[in-house]
Amino acid sequence: MNCRNKKYRYLLSFSLLGILTVIFFALNIRVGSTYISVSELIKILLSDNSDSSNASIILKIRIPRVMTAMLLGGALALSGYLLQTFFHNPIAGPFVLGVSSGAKLTVALVMIFSASRFFTISSAVMIMAAYAGSMLSLGIVLVLSQKVRQMSMLVVCGVMIGYICTAVTDLAVTFAEDSDIVNLHNWSRGTFSGAKAENVSVMAAFVLSALILTFFLSKPISAYQLGEGYAISSGVNVKLLRAALILLSGFLSACVTAFAGPVSFVGIAVPHLVKTLFGTSKPIILIPASFLGGGIFCMMCDMIARTAFSPTELSISTVTAIFGAPIVIILMLKRRKGDF
Repeated sequence: MNCRNKKYRYLLSFSLLGILTVIFFALNIRVGSTYISVSELIKILLSDNSDSSNASIILKIRIPRVMTAMLLGGALALSGYLLQTFFHNPIAGPFVLGVSSGAKLTVALVMIFSASRFFTISSAVMIMAAYAGSMLSLGIVLVLSQKVRQMSMLVVCGVMIGYICTAVTDLAVTFAEDSDIVNLHNWSRGTFSGAKAENVSVMAAFVLSALILTFFLSKPISAYQLGEGYAISSGVNVKLLRAALILLSGFLSACVTAFAGPVSFVGIAVPHLVKTLFGTSKPIILIPASFLGGGIFCMMCDMIARTAFSPTELSISTVTAIFGAPIVIILMLKRRKGDF
């Protein structure tokens, strides 16, 4: 009976996430400075005619933007889940450990360099630059984790790494030519605006590939959660698994930073919320659930960022911090003194 109750809870929870995904996707398409009725929206989506101004708004601006929020939100939540699994701590996340800031630094330098040389860089190059920065920050964190035994000190070190990377980024932006940083200011604060259909295709290919690879690791991750000794006795190559967790989490975080800039607290808050909703820590459940939850969370926050003080638009990190930071505080308060 208990097993049946769990399956029923999983079904209801996934149904809820699916319904919320559809609701926030539809709301993001409709809501904005230009009102579009439901009948007109359906006509635009079912028709090949994209000549009208409303059709251009829907097909060229709003749909690519909401797809970006959904994909990158899912990637960020999944990255946070992998880091929390690696460090065995719910406070770990790409923003807290300085991973996003490292990716932000390298992408900003590449953007400034390319602008000053008058050539454009592809999405793949942006992702590679962000990946290099995220791996650099993660490498420093991993070295420190060998020296620091308390997770609280490791988190503090990660925050300091993030501040250093942010300071260097600000210096680079300050001394760059104004013409080189036209789009850099908004990007550096985190935003899903300006997304294009071709960019969505690229990020979907990268993010969904990483999601599939992560899902295939569900069984070894489940054994790893029970302890390295148990994982080794179960035939899991722990060193290879830990490397995969780091590489995948860094890659997912890099994809987010390359296209949207640094986005805060999603990687910490969403996995915890999803775990509470499903009442389980099974990776085979939490991996797809975290991805869906991250997409919902970012679609909701992006809608608020666009509409709360329209026509002024907030940065996405401002809104995610408002909702995500309290969850992190609750997590820290719930941690027993000896564990954190």
